[in-house]
Amino acid sequence: MFDFGIIPPAMFLGMVIFMLYGFPVAFSLAAVGLFFGIIGIATGHFSEAFLQALPLRVFGIVSNDLLLAIPFFTFMGAILERCGLAEDLLEGTGKLFGAVPGGLAYAVILVGAVLGAITGTVAASVITMGVISLPIMLRYGYNPRLATGVIAASGTITQVIPPSLVLVVLADQLGRSVGDMYLGAIGPSVLQVAIFLGFILFLSIFRPGLMPPLPKEVRGEFNWGLLMKVLAGMVPSVVLIFLVLGTIFMGLATPTEAGALGGVGAMVLAALHRRLTWPLVREAMTSTMHITSMVVMILIGSTCFSLVFQGMDGSRWIEHMLSGIPGGQVGFLIFVNVFIFVLAFFLDFFEIAFIVIPMLAPVASALGIDLIWFGVLICVNMQTSFMHPPFGFALFYLRSIASRDVKSRDIYMGAIPWVVMQLILVAVVIFWPQSVTYWLNKGPAVDLNTIKIEIPGFGGNQLSLPPAPGGGGSPQIPGLTLPPLNGLPGQQPAPATPAPANPAQPAPPPDLSQPPKIN
Repeated sequence: MFDFGIIPPAMFLGMVIFMLYGFPVAFSLAAVGLFFGIIGIATGHFSEAFLQALPLRVFGIVSNDLLLAIPFFTFMGAILERCGLAEDLLEGTGKLFGAVPGGLAYAVILVGAVLGAITGTVAASVITMGVISLPIMLRYGYNPRLATGVIAASGTITQVIPPSLVLVVLADQLGRSVGDMYLGAIGPSVLQVAIFLGFILFLSIFRPGLMPPLPKEVRGEFNWGLLMKVLAGMVPSVVLIFLVLGTIFMGLATPTEAGALGGVGAMVLAALHRRLTWPLVREAMTSTMHITSMVVMILIGSTCFSLVFQGMDGSRWIEHMLSGIPGGQVGFLIFVNVFIFVLAFFLDFFEIAFIVIPMLAPVASALGIDLIWFGVLICVNMQTSFMHPPFGFALFYLRSIASRDVKSRDIYMGAIPWVVMQLILVAVVIFWPQSVTYWLNKGPAVDLNTIKIEIPGFGGNQLSLPPAPGGGGSPQIPGLTLPPLNGLPGQQPAPATPAPANPAQPAPPPDLSQPPKIN
């Protein structure tokens, strides 16, 4: 464990202690990095030349075009959180499915998936669905644990469904394309929605009393008016999804440009709902500024830490420890996911992405693991950080908008089945990597053994060139003069060999498989 010195393990332990003590993450990382950097310089374990790269790294962070997608997607989600789109979707979809047991739960899951695809933020999805759906669910007999669990879990689908902010950050840290990361997340996000819907279907068959259907006087008649209302809320969402994701997948826009289009589209939707006001835009800009500043500061602190950590051979220490895990790729992935699941009890997903992923990515690459598969798998795992105590932010959001009749114990206990379902998806992605890689555009498969290169003027089964005029000297290609094959630079070429009497039998081509003879 200490083959590479005591300082890398001490740095990692110091980082954990600082965070457990409660210091701000960004400043803790920077302080630990600089402190151990000074110790390393004093003891001769670290070269001060590494620190000369720190200003360049900070400049690289603030000038990274890819990270511009974060404020754009955050602004888009903040606008849509307040524009009334979610209310229309939930109201119409809830009435559409209200006649069956668990109809409201189905509506929450489906609307949560749509909101995840157009907002990219957990807070917007959980708070919006909690404010609208939770009182109705409780009023008409839904079990409190089931109601709170389905709302919190549906909000966390946002982490996996593109354009998730987590996928943008992971793509940056892994050095992969955001578009490929989005394509890889399609399969797991669809599977996650299917698992949630299957769980509600199972309960509606065997425990229908937990989620009774809505009374007819509440859901109304199923008619064209209701269907048109649902479509009126769904069609603008589909258009915005295509505007954001379709342009990326088709190669028409970069993630940053697509985020800008999404921000404009969100403002257009808010205007269509007649809620585009200056206070709304100002609140969205303030929220965007806070989140973006937090991300950049954490990234600067983690860069300072990782620079010193790598200079101390910390990456080699991590690789030395993890590459020896039994089980090969699967054993490594199981260990990493258990490790990140435990870290998620204490760290936010941004902190895990900026601190832990740069340490694990080189090991994953050395083991031959596709980094898109690895990144999507980590993203699926980090869903759980929003659902389990003590720092499950989705549970905090739900607690803040739930009435006092809903006990905190019910919120936490209701989240347990949904965390288990998220972990089931983690296992599925580990043992079925095609759920991620199937959607990636690998390009046409080419068998290198079938490639033939034909050059005009070369004929036969062997490499041959047309003979020079007169039958001697170097073979020639029209427009190209080659040096003589039987002479050295600066020497006269050997006398030309007389041409054969029969022109039908030209001189045999030189055998280039043998070295030239030098007279």
